[in-house]
Amino acid sequence: MIVVIQCAAGKRREAGHLQTAGGKSVLFVAQPAQAPRHENLVYARPDDDSGDGRSWRQVLVEYNKVPGNNPLRLLPVYELYANDTYGRLVERFGLNNTFILSAGWGLISASFLTPSYDITFSAAADAFKRRKQGEGYRDFQMVPLDTADEVIFLGGKDYLPLFCSLTAGLKGRRTVFYNSSASPSAPGCALRRYFTTTRTNWHYECANKLLEGRLK
Repeated sequence: MIVVIQCAAGKRREAGHLQTAGGKSVLFVAQPAQAPRHENLVYARPDDDSGDGRSWRQVLVEYNKVPGNNPLRLLPVYELYANDTYGRLVERFGLNNTFILSAGWGLISASFLTPSYDITFSAAADAFKRRKQGEGYRDFQMVPLDTADEVIFLGGKDYLPLFCSLTAGLKGRRTVFYNSSASPSAPGCALRRYFTTTRTNWHYECANKLLEGRLK
């Protein structure tokens, strides 16, 4: 089984950053022009030009290929988030079977070294952090297309369109857990309602039930 869980707003303080040629840290946001000014930070989108003709996304791919001693101190994405659920999923299912659906980067392996970023689909977030549905991101899709394993998704409805889009080419069964009274639109996916009174971040509760073997 492959588990995909949506990303989180809370990042660890020690999370590293990609850097400009001048040595400034880059913080990735959805709307750089709207972000509050900070003299020690440069704001950018993942697919913006890094300054040398490569996008920041390409820079990150190349960094992951040859991380060396990881001079920028980037964290594997499962360690990037403050919530310990991500680490527990890796302990249970392994690095190769745990993936993060990131509003900034797409569908990435738990082991992928990822810089700090502040991008979300949540309408409750500040405007400069909010990625709009349909915006042109060159999202990663790291789940092997030929996998025969069932892929389950734990996340909110705002992230569901991206999950469906990025996994549409998978051969195996896709199962989506949801907690709304009305079934969401998830073409090609099996839907499983998770009953709970929790409304905010209910997917962590669902993940914990999965880890405890209490999720059918």
